[in-house]
Amino acid sequence: MKYSFRVLFATVGASAALTGCSLFGGGGGKPTAQNPGQLSTATGLAYNNEDEGGFMVSPFEGQPDAPNMVFIEGGRAVMGSFEEDVMASRDNIERTVSVASFYMDETEIANIHWLEYLHVLGKDSTQEAYQRALPDTLVWKSRLAFNDPYVDHYLRYPGFRYFPVVGVSWSQASAYAVWRTLAVNKALAANAGEEYAETDGRIPLESGIVIPAYRLPTEAEWEYAAMAQIGTQWVEEMQTHQKIYPWDGHAVRNPYGAQMGFMLANFKRGRGDYAGIAGRLNDGALITSYIYEFPPNDYGLYNMAGNVSEWVQDVYRPMSYQDFDDLNPIRRDGFLDNASGNTADNGYNNIEKNPESFFSLVTDKARVYKGGSWKDVAYWMSPGTRRYLDQDSATATVGFRCAMIRAGSNY
Repeated sequence: MKYSFRVLFATVGASAALTGCSLFGGGGGKPTAQNPGQLSTATGLAYNNEDEGGFMVSPFEGQPDAPNMVFIEGGRAVMGSFEEDVMASRDNIERTVSVASFYMDETEIANIHWLEYLHVLGKDSTQEAYQRALPDTLVWKSRLAFNDPYVDHYLRYPGFRYFPVVGVSWSQASAYAVWRTLAVNKALAANAGEEYAETDGRIPLESGIVIPAYRLPTEAEWEYAAMAQIGTQWVEEMQTHQKIYPWDGHAVRNPYGAQMGFMLANFKRGRGDYAGIAGRLNDGALITSYIYEFPPNDYGLYNMAGNVSEWVQDVYRPMSYQDFDDLNPIRRDGFLDNASGNTADNGYNNIEKNPESFFSLVTDKARVYKGGSWKDVAYWMSPGTRRYLDQDSATATVGFRCAMIRAGSNY
């Protein structure tokens, strides 16, 4: 055994001298994730030697592209609301955080995407699972408004295919993200070779051919991506200004070029004014609009303000801004801020401590949604504003988009 290792290292040394250390890695002889070399730098043993039971190292060219995903480079940002706190909630006070790089859907999930999901569930799943995935089309119904056409047509009529899906709860959106991950990975497996063809999407992580899970973005990720401060950079780590909305300027109309004066988002201007006057409509949408309708922000994301508000992962707490970690913050539950009414917490649902708690929605099932909608005034389009609903609730104004980690990245 000693002799064989002596021969091995002598051979390695000679080969390395001739090949510029390519056996151990890439440029300059240093191994990388994409080019780990043929031999372990720790043991000198050969990789991928199946006959000898060697450690298998799969080829890797980086995280595979995921459909509809846009890369969001992470960094430091001031998170919080820059608008006047008209609701006096003081639940998103400014603080500095850092967010790791991630991916986010270019657009909101549209009706056609949800119909595709229902189609697959109808073929491959149980009737119960299919029923659970159906959006609540009655969210359009009102006793004092004639919105009946949307109840019957909005989800399924072809003209609405690329309008954002609504009537979807946080729980339904999260289940969609799980299905979407399996569907995409199954296709990647089928294209990767015979050894993965029958894995049904369950592919070893070490293979490098899978994408990480689609999921709802955290509130910090969503707010960071919406604000897109990358467009305000000047010199080194300098920013010329903060933003009120996902675009530059304090106004909601485009101040530049041929599109000057056109609305930059789909929202409600004031009481009873959803689109402007016939013949020269402001945003051209009484309800939702085409998911690519308005200019994208500096990250290339469409409708990060207006059209529909969007679910995020976080459980709602008004004091999250002071409890959060300052690196990749998220609130998953009632940690440090319990809703049950124990003496150590704020007692949101404790009648004795909070006589108005009967009306409180603050529970571990209250989820944050962001971004403003077609039915909201401009105030709610500021990325720092936040609201919340029960995770099983649905409305005609809330949709979602997915996010995904950037695997193997340290920034």
